[in-house]
Amino acid sequence: MQEHVDVLVVGSGFGGSVAAYRFAEAGLGVVLMERGKAYAPGDFPRAPAEMARNLWDPSAGLHGLFDVWSFRGIDAIVSSGLGGGSLIYANVLLRKDERWFVRDEPLPGGGVEHWPVTRADLDPHYDRVEAMIAPVPYPFDRKPYDRTPKTRAMADAADTLGLDLRLPPLAVSFASRPGAVPAPGQAIETPAYGNLHGVPRLTCRLCGECDIGCNDGAKNSLDHTYLSAARERGADLRARHEVRTIEARPQGGYEVRYVIHDDRTVARRRTRVITCDRLVLAAGTLGTSWLLLRNRARLPGLSTALGNRFSGNGDLLGFLLRAVMPDGSPRPLRGSHGPVITSAVRVPDGTDGGTGRGHYVEDAGYPGFLDWLIEATQWQGMTRRALMFALARAQNRLVGGSKTAIAAELGALLGAGELSETSLPLLGMGRDVPDGTLGLRRGRLVADWTTDSSARYFDEVQDTMRAISDALGGEFSGNPLGGLDKVITVHPLGGAPMGRHPGEGVVDAYGEVFGLPGLYVADGAALPGPVGANPALTIAALADRLADRALSTPLGRPAHTRAAAPTRLEFTEEMTGFCTVRLTIAIDDVDRFIADPDHEARATGWVDHPVLGRHPVTDGVFLLFPDEGGPVRHMRYRLPFGEWCLVGRKDVRDDPGPDMWADTTTLHTRILAAPGGEPVDAGQITIGRAAFLRQLTTFRTSGPRRAAALTTFGRLFAGELWEEYGRV
Repeated sequence: MQEHVDVLVVGSGFGGSVAAYRFAEAGLGVVLMERGKAYAPGDFPRAPAEMARNLWDPSAGLHGLFDVWSFRGIDAIVSSGLGGGSLIYANVLLRKDERWFVRDEPLPGGGVEHWPVTRADLDPHYDRVEAMIAPVPYPFDRKPYDRTPKTRAMADAADTLGLDLRLPPLAVSFASRPGAVPAPGQAIETPAYGNLHGVPRLTCRLCGECDIGCNDGAKNSLDHTYLSAARERGADLRARHEVRTIEARPQGGYEVRYVIHDDRTVARRRTRVITCDRLVLAAGTLGTSWLLLRNRARLPGLSTALGNRFSGNGDLLGFLLRAVMPDGSPRPLRGSHGPVITSAVRVPDGTDGGTGRGHYVEDAGYPGFLDWLIEATQWQGMTRRALMFALARAQNRLVGGSKTAIAAELGALLGAGELSETSLPLLGMGRDVPDGTLGLRRGRLVADWTTDSSARYFDEVQDTMRAISDALGGEFSGNPLGGLDKVITVHPLGGAPMGRHPGEGVVDAYGEVFGLPGLYVADGAALPGPVGANPALTIAALADRLADRALSTPLGRPAHTRAAAPTRLEFTEEMTGFCTVRLTIAIDDVDRFIADPDHEARATGWVDHPVLGRHPVTDGVFLLFPDEGGPVRHMRYRLPFGEWCLVGRKDVRDDPGPDMWADTTTLHTRILAAPGGEPVDAGQITIGRAAFLRQLTTFRTSGPRRAAALTTFGRLFAGELWEEYGRV
């Protein structure tokens, strides 16, 4: 018999866990599928042999906790386990800054970053999530927590620099129950909804192991909170279940195919089927985007915005090394003591009193065993100490010495451990530019994102880190991947962004996919831009808001008015001169194009330059008479190709004489070394009369209003020309 359920949730991170609990709480039948294992306290690997297999790649027989993706410009580290990213995140639950919910903020390559929700919309849901997870600031005013050197150092640096220091709410149990006195290693009281693992939990021992799984159970991770509560309300939680295909059913609802990871080889795993009335995708930004891209042919009407607005939430890793006190003595920081993150400094945004794009810098601790690896990098000092120890022992034997108490010599052999004691990682995050794209190549997820558009932002984050290092008398070491050409993120976002309409986003402001009733995105993929702060709480709040809307809508009816299928128009033009450009201009929704004051369309094709060669254009932008408020109307082009970018404009203005033909067919161009880089060439290219006649034959339309769309486009084009030249 084919299995059917009211709600199927794919993924168990901050979006999936919240959604599963809310739907189960409402009395609906809920199945949650998580590809990774369940990890009870004590199950997280620590030994080298275990850690070597603690990675996720089923094709290689690996079913561990960490999934690592490497893309152009960015690497991403995400989780695979029951509880999702909460198993390996650093516990911070900050609300998105009110003014960082930007609206219609222009992006360098065209388009805008727009949040169709506000802080006021999310505040009730922030409250509800915080009530369940119970985050508290690090209790730095109590013993023994007041002896955490890295927190004291961050406070001193912030005071010296005039920075805004915060002790952010942490999803960590420092006390046995809410309101009790914090103390390390105490038994945590089990909540009324129980504990799905059935294993005792202990309060935080300040061991710095939050990011590799807490074996004490001190983290209030989702398996200890929302998932335990969801199971108590009847949700069926299925670990090691991985969804592969999703398909809209003609009669409504969705059919989902999945595999169960066990000891059998991938080729022998049987695909199983389940159907549902509502489907919640919460497999993480990368997992959800991959599922939608892979199954877009089975989901008719899916927005062409799929894959857009990808970013890394501005994540940047830096290092404060060899801090010293004002008197020149080593300043202890002890990165391995305490939770991973205890404090944060906030640098404001241009929207709230600052300049540029705002960011946070947080102390980033690590497990104690890494102290040994840090010291092992100082091989010259280790070699010198070993030689001194050997010489001392040899001398004692040669002279017939009777010294047998060698504790001091062994201490000298081990060394002072100054590098690990006086150094600290720093984690930056903030409002980078969400202009990346996700796509498929031979069935594999690929990302096209570089640091170029966010270069100023990353420079400012590094400046803050460097200032903190200077204030503490230390050295600053930047991005471990070298320079700023590539960064590491633990907060990938975007890919199925929310928007005001299908031309702008994949989902509406409540997370429901446009045109596909009952299909929701409840994770970081739905975010139209960076959160700026750690995004976990915002993802959870959006999922809670999603559930409110879905539960207030009768089952089987869409939560929003189903949008009519858009009418599409495209045409091809070829321009020649100092280089040759051939483009297909595509308007995915003619009505939206007409309403858009910039009249923005996509441009694809190629640029052929006699020196730079011929390269494809895959993500170009064409603007037809954008509303710029000046006396001259323009047609604007921005065409990235290879390592360069061609930018051009046609100036449409009524000069003396019959100049309309030249104005509308001549493109004044510059070729830049990169988007926003220095010019490397410039010149004019034009559309010849024969090419123009060919262009007229390339107009194509598709959709419900084909003839009307062509007429509407023609009226816009001719109307603007009439405004400029009609008086002559």
